[in-house]
Amino acid sequence: MPILNVVAVSGSLHAPSKTTALVHEIVRVLERTLGGAVDVRTRFVELSVSGPAFAGALRRDQLSLEAEDELRAIEAADLLIVASPVYRASFTGLFKHLFDFVGQYALIDKPVLLAATGGSDRHALIIEHQFRPLFSFFQALTLPIGVYAKDADFTDYVVTNPALDERIEQAIGRGLPIIRTIVAPEDVSAYVGTW
Repeated sequence: MPILNVVAVSGSLHAPSKTTALVHEIVRVLERTLGGAVDVRTRFVELSVSGPAFAGALRRDQLSLEAEDELRAIEAADLLIVASPVYRASFTGLFKHLFDFVGQYALIDKPVLLAATGGSDRHALIIEHQFRPLFSFFQALTLPIGVYAKDADFTDYVVTNPALDERIEQAIGRGLPIIRTIVAPEDVSAYVGTW
């Protein structure tokens, strides 16, 4: 069975967090969509937990072993899922600081599913205006559709709006052709099955 190594990054500085809940929901829907045809191995990077390990460093060689391990996981992932709450019209500063340490060429052609959370729909363009330019710099393959969620999509930090799950399914569905080539580049048809 092919393996898909996923690293899911939540740029939220708080716990509990709607952004972290969204990242976990995206992973859940991804696993369900792949339907057991792929062994999905997920590592979560939550800045509410590991953020302090990055906050004081100015250079990568100043990072702790824990922070370096998280960076290496990001660089080695088959698929990245990245999300941040909207903070002053952009992603959080610590989210950007984390990616400032990622190797400039480490994400070339890596598929990235973009996601964000905000108080209302007014902030939905963060995905197009902030996330896509950042990951274009890295020459990553941002999936065609991002996922934006607003406060009303959650109840007690759990996704409860069926329309949000539909948007997640659509984002994953449109990204499957790219994900398939990463999982089984030699013979994708042998692993397609139900996914």
